[in-house]
Amino acid sequence: MSYAQNQYQGQLGDFAALAAADERTTFITKTYMHLAGAIALFAALEAVMLTSGIALSLLGMMQAKWGGLIMMGMFIVVSMVASRWAVSAVSPATQYAGLGLYIVAESIIFAPLLLIADSFDPSVISSAALTTLVLFGGLTAAVFITRKDFSFLRTFLVFGSFAAMGLILVSIFAGFQLGAFFLYAMIALACGYILYDTSNVLHHYRIGQHVAASLALFASVALLFWYLVQFFMSRRD
Repeated sequence: MSYAQNQYQGQLGDFAALAAADERTTFITKTYMHLAGAIALFAALEAVMLTSGIALSLLGMMQAKWGGLIMMGMFIVVSMVASRWAVSAVSPATQYAGLGLYIVAESIIFAPLLLIADSFDPSVISSAALTTLVLFGGLTAAVFITRKDFSFLRTFLVFGSFAAMGLILVSIFAGFQLGAFFLYAMIALACGYILYDTSNVLHHYRIGQHVAASLALFASVALLFWYLVQFFMSRRD
């Protein structure tokens, strides 16, 4: 995709890995600043939803017949739109709209789960958040220190994601729980995505794509947090 009209790019088409050192540093800094901002906005939205009763309403919708499946379908569609906007070469405003839309969609999906977790044991959310931070920090450090390109993981991650989606759908229709092994597998899958997305920041994103890069990282962090919340809930059950 051309970034000829993107005001954030350095030289046209430059990959961050091949750009000048100062441009590469600026790109990486912007990416992780946007990631931090996305996480902060997500946390703020969740706080509003949990204290205002919105989360309870969303939980009721999800527990209705086919409610969970409908919400999942809507989330997938919105995620695709948001991701497309985030990589837009047309305008920075479109990129930020994509990132914002994705954060709002994640907050809506997360609200019922966090409401249940908070009612179950308030320490679950903080434990999951801390573990997410530690794992993300460790995986990020591993990529930046080794400079290894983890793009080879893409095939495994795609197939793993489709397999997980299939199992989730089967569990919804058949009415059974997926169990602890599925949680462990999904936590491993999320860690794989973090390795993959972080290495893309170093090797495959272009100067000017920091919004898209931050969205990808946020999606991976959110996936890890989602299953760690469920993991800590299962540990306290």
